[in-house]
Amino acid sequence: MQTTQTENIQGYWNNFLTAVAEWAPRLISAVISALLIYLIGSWLIKVLKRFMARAFERRNLDISLQRFLNNLISWVLNILLFIVVITQLGVQTSAFVAIIGAAGLAIGLALQGSLANFAGGVLILVLKPFRIGDFIQSSSGVSGTVKEIDIFNTKLNTPQNQLVVVPNGDLSNSSITNYTQLGTRRTWFDIRVAYSTDLRQAKEILLEVVKNNEFAYADPAPQIVVTELGDSAVNLSVRVTTSNENFWTMQEQLIIDCKAALDRAGIEIPFPQRDVHLYQKG
Repeated sequence: MQTTQTENIQGYWNNFLTAVAEWAPRLISAVISALLIYLIGSWLIKVLKRFMARAFERRNLDISLQRFLNNLISWVLNILLFIVVITQLGVQTSAFVAIIGAAGLAIGLALQGSLANFAGGVLILVLKPFRIGDFIQSSSGVSGTVKEIDIFNTKLNTPQNQLVVVPNGDLSNSSITNYTQLGTRRTWFDIRVAYSTDLRQAKEILLEVVKNNEFAYADPAPQIVVTELGDSAVNLSVRVTTSNENFWTMQEQLIIDCKAALDRAGIEIPFPQRDVHLYQKG
């Protein structure tokens, strides 16, 4: 009885060794082939990415669009290479594709917000409502200079030198004010003068200040407009156009110079005040 069991074990072992001897060359060959395919494929992907990057530069594509397309091409090519490598190892492609589809559905349901941001990034890069270097403000009140446009979010550098990361889904679904795209900006601030002021004289004084400013454009023509009869003062709106880079400098100079000119002319710039009258009963 013991001899029979020993013979059976010996038979199983011999069969195992025979199977190993039969499949080992195939397995080694498949592993070597898969490794060669991976190495060659990785090299070809790098070459193709460099070629596409140069092609994008020659076409003067937007930097953000170049980054997006380069990342997209890299992901697609690496996924295709992975599928070819595992197919070479004997994994059934149909089963693997089914697994990827199920995983993709689960991931898509779990990351709906991220997919919305991805779609928003695509819309921003294609429609180009703003570019890197533009100063923008969203309807939510976030404003700053566009520093980087990624697939999922946009990075803004605020005037206070703070980095704000805004989801692309929010930007693509809201109104955006682009202060840079047209190349010029028009200042729009109010100066209050007393009710006793000769408004025509005040307008002439302010217009002369604007004409003497080195950054103010003559075309379109600057305007000094009476906009409101306020509670304690008359509001004069100063509207002047200049280049984007000189906007803040010009606006500060105009505010300082306008106040100084009105002071020299003896024109009062009143502050809000309220008269209280007390009546004694009886």
